[in-house]
Amino acid sequence: MKRESNVKLTVPAQPEFVDLVRLTLYGIASKMKFTFEDIEDMKVAVSEACNNAVLHAYDGEDGKIEVEFEMHANELSITVRDSGRSFTVAENKETPSLHGKTIDEIQSGGLGLYLMQALMDRVEVRHEGGTTVLLTKKRMKSEETA
Repeated sequence: MKRESNVKLTVPAQPEFVDLVRLTLYGIASKMKFTFEDIEDMKVAVSEACNNAVLHAYDGEDGKIEVEFEMHANELSITVRDSGRSFTVAENKETPSLHGKTIDEIQSGGLGLYLMQALMDRVEVRHEGGTTVLLTKKRMKSEETA
């Protein structure tokens, strides 16, 4: 892909619509020639971000999840945004760590964020009028064929 392109998707914040986001991601990442493994990693990360919005943002009320895919020459950025109640990962803005914690000590959402960070090249979380999660995956040089 020579020029930058964006695809936007808005879905209800309900579990059955997370698959639609995953399918869209698969189509875009395939066209960009990402490896199967990278695509699977991105699908897990975007599912975690969407599931956080489904589970935590709207307290059972109707709401929407906006997903934007930004295609660049050598990377894909995925923004998952809700306008519901923000979840707090850590008030001190440190990167969450699982080191030395039992599974009971890990707060809801913390494990998902850790997983997103492990699978993606860059993860940013913003809390302004809801929650925005920006996930970025770079394509390896060897993948950049035609």
